[in-house]
Amino acid sequence: MSATTTDNPPLLEIRDLTIEFATRAGPVQAVRQVSLGIRKGETVGIVGESGSGKSVTSYAVMRILDRAGRIAAGSIGFSGIDLPGLPEREMRDLRGREISMIFQNPRAALNPIRAVGRQIEDVLIRHAQATRATTRARAIEMLEQVRIARPEERYHAYPFELSGGMCQRIVIALALACGPQLLIADEPTTGLDVTTQKTVMELVTELTRARGMSTLLITHDLGLAAAYCDRVVVMERGRVVEDAPAQQIFRAPQHPYTRRLLRATPRPGARLPDLLPEGEAPPVEAPEATPGPVLLDVINLVKEFPRAGSGGLGSWLRRGPALPPARAVDGISFQIRRGESVGLVGESGCGKSTTSMMVMRLLERTSGSIQFDGQEIGAIAPRDVTRSALRRRIQMVFQDPTDSLNPRYTAGRAIADPILRLGELRGAGLEDRCRELARLVGLPEALLGRFPHQLSGGQKARVGIARAIALNPELVVLDEPTAALDVSVQAVVLNLLQDLKLRLGMSYLFVSHDLHVVKLLCDRVIVMRQGRIVEQGPTGQVLNQPAADYTRALLAAAPAAP
Repeated sequence: MSATTTDNPPLLEIRDLTIEFATRAGPVQAVRQVSLGIRKGETVGIVGESGSGKSVTSYAVMRILDRAGRIAAGSIGFSGIDLPGLPEREMRDLRGREISMIFQNPRAALNPIRAVGRQIEDVLIRHAQATRATTRARAIEMLEQVRIARPEERYHAYPFELSGGMCQRIVIALALACGPQLLIADEPTTGLDVTTQKTVMELVTELTRARGMSTLLITHDLGLAAAYCDRVVVMERGRVVEDAPAQQIFRAPQHPYTRRLLRATPRPGARLPDLLPEGEAPPVEAPEATPGPVLLDVINLVKEFPRAGSGGLGSWLRRGPALPPARAVDGISFQIRRGESVGLVGESGCGKSTTSMMVMRLLERTSGSIQFDGQEIGAIAPRDVTRSALRRRIQMVFQDPTDSLNPRYTAGRAIADPILRLGELRGAGLEDRCRELARLVGLPEALLGRFPHQLSGGQKARVGIARAIALNPELVVLDEPTAALDVSVQAVVLNLLQDLKLRLGMSYLFVSHDLHVVKLLCDRVIVMRQGRIVEQGPTGQVLNQPAADYTRALLAAAPAAP
């Protein structure tokens, strides 16, 4: 831990913290003798791979450890208060008012049957930050601060009506509502586009400076840590291996593990093989192939959704006046050729995920054409696609790895699911295939028997990728497939995806906020804004010499490690 002084004592001080979890095989130490401190007004980043103990450390500070977890040794002090020894009634008052947290999974953190504006009001009233007469205005103000479009209208929205990125912004608004002394941000920008990410992080930085607030930023994005943190703590397998000022960490890393993380981080000028650990040969052996004939042809695709008062559950709950439908996708056209990877980028709510869901035939189109391998598939009802031959040929990796997995299936059963439904392998052959797929995506074989709640976010994402490629599909729709992955696993997965594309002629529609990743993997890129395509073309041309002002704004907002 960095040296402290009597003039500026730490607001949060963790000393020799050890956290154990009870398992059937006996206690397991998730955090081992961790020490760190955060002074008033300081932003400290904790970086490391999934399972390194970053989130568990923050849960111990908030006193929200899983029932099986316990603090086995060490101390946690906040402003002179012994947090582990504080009565739960007093800790409840402290949470939200003095210590607040942005959780990694925004949908799980929100009440699904309460309007988001009301949820912000609940926090303000619970901690006496507003009266019932002023809470609405304060809630709308918070929505504006985190760049929610049409905040007066979104005040009435329910989580299921919002994109993943918008739900993340709502959670950030909840955390900032009471102006806490310490903000713990656990992967706060995972679901955010680069422009909103920059806005939100600059807002947090501004609040930190204006109110003397401290921030503990937990992230696997080293570019984000470099841009916004005063100090960086590197964790590996439950231990702190390096703790130093951010500039020192990135310019002269001392620990081999820190150097490996930096090498795996996408950066300008890097190639996919450059991200792999030293001495590890890239999986790509086949030469670059020229894309083949058109596989997917999208023509004038439109998707409209009813708004408040126009029908549906939101209308029944609000009973508002009828409004014209909202056009989420507004007449877009693009193609994907065989063996080609096409990136789809833009801000949250621009229509990227809606487009991918229509291509997958999980969502009905309003109008337009979707042709796959010369066949019009836009008119096929989603329910008719589930067990059809088309589903074998088009697969998807979903944005939220937790919600996309059946909580009653083990990781192995989840990977086997598409094979059991649409394939022919059974018995030992099926088990061998599942183990092979797990190895391909870097998932330890020992985890195949675990359920989703027993896996980290990165491990769940790897299960989703393995499941998607199980049937060797011709087109894979990748909706933010690496957002939940630490950088070293991301490097392996990106090289794997590139290898599969070259060896099997697989095509990708790659939906992402990370422009650095898109530049590494994609042959062409499509830029969307407010449901329309503003620019598309070869990746090098669009991202190096953009023609649209909006594309230039996205590139300027993208953080990068030094």
